[in-house]
Amino acid sequence: MAKNPTSGGSEDLSSDAQGGSQDKKSLVVCFGEMLIDFVPTVGGVSLAEAPAFKKAPGGAPANVAVGISRLGGSAAFIGKVGADDFGYMLADILKQNNVDNSGMRFEPTARTALAFVTLRADGEREFLFFRHPSADMLLLESELDINLIKKAGIFHYGSISLIDEPCRSTHLAAMGIAKKSGCFLSYDPNLRLPLWPSEEAARKGIMSIWDQADFIKISEDEIRFLTGGDDPDDDNVVLNKLFHPNLKLLVVTEGSEGCRYFTKEFKGRVAGVKVKPVDTTGAGDAFVSGIVDSLASDLNIIQDEKRLREALLFANATGALTVTERGAIPALPTKEAVLQFLQKLNA
Repeated sequence: MAKNPTSGGSEDLSSDAQGGSQDKKSLVVCFGEMLIDFVPTVGGVSLAEAPAFKKAPGGAPANVAVGISRLGGSAAFIGKVGADDFGYMLADILKQNNVDNSGMRFEPTARTALAFVTLRADGEREFLFFRHPSADMLLLESELDINLIKKAGIFHYGSISLIDEPCRSTHLAAMGIAKKSGCFLSYDPNLRLPLWPSEEAARKGIMSIWDQADFIKISEDEIRFLTGGDDPDDDNVVLNKLFHPNLKLLVVTEGSEGCRYFTKEFKGRVAGVKVKPVDTTGAGDAFVSGIVDSLASDLNIIQDEKRLREALLFANATGALTVTERGAIPALPTKEAVLQFLQKLNA
């Protein structure tokens, strides 16, 4: 799909990207890492000061898959965990949340990845990762569930799976299969600098697949990083440096302030939803699950600014609700919870 840039807004995205298949339209396949987040039981402390930690399932692509399922959508996850208690627990958590985990693989020679996440007083996070290597880095192309990828209407991924071989080559192969089968490609770079060998490697790796995505979600910090320090609030920076010809939708998230959106036809801002943050872990992933779930229902909302704004407000509310609880997956809301939340705001 992304090989054929269009100049107008008259294309039928649903038939182009998804072959007109109702089944393909509904399934979102998320590719990448799944791990255990260890979150301090009290906020505003360093790792050394934390009296205890609560374990929570995490990993951005897995969070998105569960988020979509919680919202009533259809989701699957492809990735690798250790053949250990944590790995089996994560597979079971996906199953409990009605996410298709048939694309998961279990690595006997490496452990499931761990991340210790500190919650500062402002609710923002700092990370300490244990990946030396972790199982998710070792997914082989031969282990891909090709039929599952081909069933997808949307194929969603991040950049962490691009850092190391063999997972990088497997990621590229999976993207190729998805694109060839007509999937709509969804990309959340999810910058985690401590995991990359260098800043330059991170920039190069993240941008290496930039021009293949149909939808990209990016944060202000990521804009600043990828452009070498340009003003993330300047729409011209986004349009001139990050909006590539094949892109259908680019969304810039601005935390509690909401988000900006850019398509070939229009751009704008949707205000955020104010809540008292407890833990921002998973907020971006919840936002992505909200907008991707809407796109999975009907890709043509990208061409209708009113409907796109409604979908982005829903995504903002999904992200906002998630920060009111600790952990990523445990905090992801249901569709009913988001709609009730929006109703109260409008009351």
